[in-house]
Amino acid sequence: MNRFEDKVVLVTGAGGGLGKASALRFVEEGARVVIADIDQERAQAVADEVGSNATAVKADVTNIDNCKSMVQTAQNTYGKLDVVFANAGIGGEKTEFVEMTIEQWDQVIDVNLRGMMLTCKASVPALIDAGGGSMVLMGSSTGGWDTILGSGPYMASKEAVKAMARNLALELGRYNIRVNVICPGIIQTKLSFRQGTDDPEAWEQFFDKYADRIPLRRVGQPEDVAATVAFLASDDARHITGSSLLIDGGQTLQSWSNSPDETTYP
Repeated sequence: MNRFEDKVVLVTGAGGGLGKASALRFVEEGARVVIADIDQERAQAVADEVGSNATAVKADVTNIDNCKSMVQTAQNTYGKLDVVFANAGIGGEKTEFVEMTIEQWDQVIDVNLRGMMLTCKASVPALIDAGGGSMVLMGSSTGGWDTILGSGPYMASKEAVKAMARNLALELGRYNIRVNVICPGIIQTKLSFRQGTDDPEAWEQFFDKYADRIPLRRVGQPEDVAATVAFLASDDARHITGSSLLIDGGQTLQSWSNSPDETTYP
């Protein structure tokens, strides 16, 4: 497929698993891609792997000048901007609300919500100049369906992204700009694997535990997310805007009432 031939795509947080997989998918389908990440070395490593149709740029999405710069890089290097995958985000340290510091709350909100807003704010004029386009936002994960203990700021930020996306979709439709949100479940990346070790056996056990609890009996892969991002960004989804799409293998269908003994699952 060449759904993105002659298209220019910006991917933030592209030094990580989901951003990298999405950048690769876009290039495979004909796009030229700007790889943006707060870590310049990781961004460049991904750009090198992607090949000649990728350009790396260091960008902190909490800084409006950085956001403007990454958009300008797309326009200066490739002449325009058609698609934005706003993927940058953090999980934050799990802390119960009464013990949480204001700084912990602010950090997560700053990256996940303010950073998303600044990315969109910097990108919209370029998308309008290009005659329209698509924004795919990294949204609520499964935080909008599950309650994650100790993750108050994470859940608040991700739910707010969904609300912001609906507002943007309504405002920007007249410019032929679509805005959608993806909500991945557990995906097999280092961001999900918070065990403080690179031990392969621990990695396997960690994700096997989740696979047993997912109706499809498998943990999501970065390529699963990349395929969904590419679909939402493409003309195949030309009449979809303001939506939030779960990518979780049925993970959020589980509940205590389905499996009260916590050892058997439907």
